Amino acid sequence: MTSSAPSSADSSADFSAPRPHAPARVALVGDRSPNVVAHTRVPLLLEALATREHLVLDAYWISSEDAELPDAVRDFDAVWVLPGSPYRSEAGVLAAIRTAREQGIPFLGTCGGFQHTLLEFARTVCGLAHVAHAENDPEAAADDHLIAPLACSLVGHEGTVTLTAGSLAESVLGADRTVERYHCQYGPAAHLDTLRAHGLRFTGADEEGQVRIAELPAEQHPFFLATLFQPELHGDGSRPHPIVQALARAAVEHARTAAVTASA
Repeated sequence: MTSSAPSSADSSADFSAPRPHAPARVALVGDRSPNVVAHTRVPLLLEALATREHLVLDAYWISSEDAELPDAVRDFDAVWVLPGSPYRSEAGVLAAIRTAREQGIPFLGTCGGFQHTLLEFARTVCGLAHVAHAENDPEAAADDHLIAPLACSLVGHEGTVTLTAGSLAESVLGADRTVERYHCQYGPAAHLDTLRAHGLRFTGADEEGQVRIAELPAEQHPFFLATLFQPELHGDGSRPHPIVQALARAAVEHARTAAVTASA
């Protein structure tokens, strides 16, 4: 059994071409860098998923700029928007999130991916076209910053997250609280009631009650989860975090369902 780890050639691969009998394909959206610890963890996680969990994934890095291309992630079995913001193309990251959300493709956004998940939902679903990410648009009015600098930086921070009963997050983690690692300086700051009113669920909060997990309910999406913390930093990478495992299982199921549909 082998796992296809991302390589420098992946971003130029023909990721729209069909591979009917290939392993589940995962789009890793972000501007890959050896200086981002989360990115260096990905090959280890893929190998561990294959050898320990028997979840074989074919993973492709798609830069934020390439994600702007029409249907860039549409034919994947999962989309993971990884940390590393500010991204070279905010528009590309938002386009990838929107495709995953609207097409029912299993989705995970971590750290910067979480922040941009909220931004996409606010703009596209809630009609808050003016909202901004302070890191990307520091000149925007303070009231327009959906994502703002945190009062206390979470770079290198570890903290407890309490989970909402009955949520996807609770189901995946199998507990009502968890201790997680962060590496960010920005978080949600405004308009959260509007996002809730339009269907986004906030199902994890830190000890001060600040939002740390967002998801869509099962009746709206098979697997749509975003965390301000970074499950990819769990341990040494040899035992994938339950959230990473859950994304992999959702991807494999998506691929299986697609193959059955295609052969029918």
